[in-house]
This record gives sequence, C-alpha cells and structure tokens, in this order.
Amino acid sequence: MRVLLTGGATGGHIYPALALGRYIRKEDPTAELQFVGAKGGLEEKIIPQAGFILETLEVKGFPRRFTPALFKSCFLLGRAALHASRILRTFKPDVIIGTGGFAAAPVVMAGLVHRKRVILHEQNVLPGLANRVFAPWVYGVCLSYEASKDYFRRSSNLYLTGNPRASEMEEVEKDSARNLLGLDPELPLVLAVGGSGGAEKLNQCMLDFLFLSAGNKNLQVLYVTGEKYYEQVISRLAKGKIIENYGGRLQVRAYQQEIPLAISAADLMITRAGATTLAELTALGRAAIVVPSPNVVHNHQLLNAQELFNHGAVSLIEEGGLSGQVLQDEVYRILYNSSLLEQMSQISKSLGCTDAASNIYKLFLS
Repeated sequence: MRVLLTGGATGGHIYPALALGRYIRKEDPTAELQFVGAKGGLEEKIIPQAGFILETLEVKGFPRRFTPALFKSCFLLGRAALHASRILRTFKPDVIIGTGGFAAAPVVMAGLVHRKRVILHEQNVLPGLANRVFAPWVYGVCLSYEASKDYFRRSSNLYLTGNPRASEMEEVEKDSARNLLGLDPELPLVLAVGGSGGAEKLNQCMLDFLFLSAGNKNLQVLYVTGEKYYEQVISRLAKGKIIENYGGRLQVRAYQQEIPLAISAADLMITRAGATTLAELTALGRAAIVVPSPNVVHNHQLLNAQELFNHGAVSLIEEGGLSGQVLQDEVYRILYNSSLLEQMSQISKSLGCTDAASNIYKLFLS
C-alpha cells in the first residue's frame, strides 16, 4: 500500500499528518509513505526528523482580499499542481490524505485530476478554505468536531473521526510525570503554554500573574514561553527576583519536548485554542483556561474554544479581556474548587478521541 500525506506550513496541519503516518507505519510496516509539504514550512524540519520522506512544493497561501499578491499565489498554485502531478506519477499512491493548509491544495488538486482516492482531515471547527473547496469531490472528509458539518455543502462523505494527534497522547501517572519533570508531587500544578512560537499577550499576562501569585505557597507553575519570548521573560522575572521568591515552585522553559508528560503532570492548563493543543488536552482529560489567538484566519481558534466551553470542559477568556489579575482570579476559581476542577476534567476527557488515527485508517482501508 502506498500512502501520500500532505499538509503543512503550521504545526496544526503537520502534527495530525505525522501522527497518522506513524500509526499507518505501526499497523502496516510494509506500507510506503511519502509526505508533501510547502517549501520553507515547519515540515522541512519536523517530517525528516521523524524519519519520513518529504518533498516540498513552492506555494503560498491566498491573500484574504484582492491584491497583486493574489496573482502570484495563483501562478504558484498552478505550478505546484504540475509538480504534484509528477510526484503522483512517480510514487503512484493508493490513497492521498490531506490535512489542510495551502501546502495540501496543489496535491489534492492533482490527485482529483488523476482520479486518485483522496481523504481530507479537518482539525478546526471552521474548515479551512482548501478543505471546503475540495470537500464535495473527495472520497471522505474526516472531522474533529461535530459542529464542522454545518460548513460543508455535501454531507454524505463526512465522517466524525477526531484528531489523530490525540491518538499519540499516552498518559503518564501524575506523580511519575512530576517526578520526571522535577516538580512537587503534592502542590497543585498549573501548566501555561502558548504554543511552540509563544504568544506575546499571553506571556505578558502570565508574567503579571506570576508577580501577583509569588506569595502563594500552595501553587507551582510550569511555564513554557516559546523560544521567541524566553529571554525576555527570564530577564523580567530576574529583575523582580520572582524565580527566587517561588523557591523551586516555578519552572520556566522555552520549549517542552514531551508535552504529554507535562499535561499528565498538570491539574490545570493555560493555553491557546489551536486544534492540536485542544486535541492533546482532551485526550488526557485536563481542565483548561483557553485564550484563543485573535491573529488567525477567521478567528477560528475562538470557534474551537467555544465548542469546548459550551460543553463545560474549559474556561474561555478572549484576549481583549485578559490581564494578570483576570488570569489569577480564574486560576484560583478553578484550581482551588476540587469539584469544579474534577468536573471540567471529566468533561474534557469525554470529548477526547484517542482512537482518531484508527478511525481514519479504517476509512481508507474500506
């Protein structure tokens, strides 16, 4: 069996494809897998490091309004589709799986022209442009949220599968996770993470929160700043002698490699509302305070967050209303109310879909 996986430019598209590739390789070691992504995207680093073959296309996203850049994007898309056609003729895939993003568009387009069986995966509540355009013509569209069905014209090829990234989230017993991370097994733990790139406003408010909460001895924090903001955060904490004041109850890191370990150790998360992050925290059943990024297309993180908030799994604070004081009030309201914390965690766990990769695998085997 030959499987071509395509999608990229952002981690939200890359990690589901990578999770699915690893699952296919585990289930069928004889399967031949190849990834196609965007030149200059994160996939150029992530996919080869994971041990998979990657080919890249020169392609750019479409501007959201009519500008001269639109013509260049159209030209690159056409040229990338021709390149993708050559890849298909050489690799001869049995199935193409697209996880969204502009990197996937020319491959899916070429796949339909070559009459290949194509399956799409949508991570967000609000489907991306490429997935909405191609959805009526593909074999199947795999959804992470039931609410996404309202955005597609054709319903007969929609399947609620979950996000395959959730299938890779292996929970570690809380005390063991804390021991491995050098954290106190007894104190309540807040995990704050704004994604691999960090988040400026979230970091500003987290710093204010840490200053406000420095005197609270019944709290420990694992704070992942993102590499871009790490030095800035450390400098400000050092000036205020905040790390010393916490006395070992605060760990600040630029990046957390083993995110399942960190989530397993936490009682409560503070995070953005990217699709991959929400798949991870629901797979492990953690309560969270979610601050959607307003700097994304069509504000789709807000829709992701609202889906979990409506079920009661997370607290939702929009960035415009965020401050260190607001964050402290909400953390204390949830963290020190054991029944509320447990209720949110249970609801979160019920929304997780740890068999997502298996669901998609079964679909394309059919």
